[in-house]
Amino acid sequence: MGGERISGIGPGLLLLVGIAKGDGESEADWLAGKVSGLRVFADDEGKMNLDVREAGGEVLAVSQFTLLADTHKGKRPSFVDAAPPAEAEPLFDYFCEKLRATGVRSVETGSFGAMMDVELTNDGPVTILLER
Repeated sequence: MGGERISGIGPGLLLLVGIAKGDGESEADWLAGKVSGLRVFADDEGKMNLDVREAGGEVLAVSQFTLLADTHKGKRPSFVDAAPPAEAEPLFDYFCEKLRATGVRSVETGSFGAMMDVELTNDGPVTILLER
């Protein structure tokens, strides 16, 4: 803690994005459309009826290769299914640009491949795993 703040957002979505070997622009396009249209924000009646754009929310996207951990064998996670950084970083950047193109007000990112402290204030019991 106590390091330099790289980015931050107000109310919105924190995305932990894992990029697997073989992922490409079609997966990034699908994910950007899915995330921007996901109705997880409360409307005036308290129902999850608004997407991040309608709610005026922002997005913080953090690349997270450890989401691809395989823990089936042994005690040490294997990350062989994660895309190598040279492939993952440009695809992550592409995904963020596609997300911006959907009309999300603000899309911030962490620092690719860096050790980061990410702070989250969770407003409600909603955590969703999106896989194609």
